[in-house]
Amino acid sequence: TDLQIQKAIVAYPKLFRLDLEIKLKPVAQWLLDIGMDKSQVAKMIAKFPQLCSYSRELKLKPLVHWLSELGLDKSHITKVFSNQPQLFGYSLKGNFKPKLQFLGERALQKLTSRAFSQL
Repeated sequence: TDLQIQKAIVAYPKLFRLDLEIKLKPVAQWLLDIGMDKSQVAKMIAKFPQLCSYSRELKLKPLVHWLSELGLDKSHITKVFSNQPQLFGYSLKGNFKPKLQFLGERALQKLTSRAFSQL
């Protein structure tokens, strides 16, 4: 909608500097290709217009691939990112992986602690 476009431009004026054929259309098409519908893509760009500046090959695809390797299916991935598109802005190596490792270690510690307390 016009209001979504206005919000995106106000939130990220650099949107005007992005090449339509090189950045905007390919990112939008990729989002459609991974299972989002047009309204989800429009809402995502309105909420987080910086998304259009990210490299599909270096940032977007690796994150989605990693999440699918963890066992999330495309419907879960698209649901999470359509609701919180700013998650695409987080670093895979600097944010997602260390947090998952930390949480996994804590869960393992809890399980180990419970097992030993029952001995």
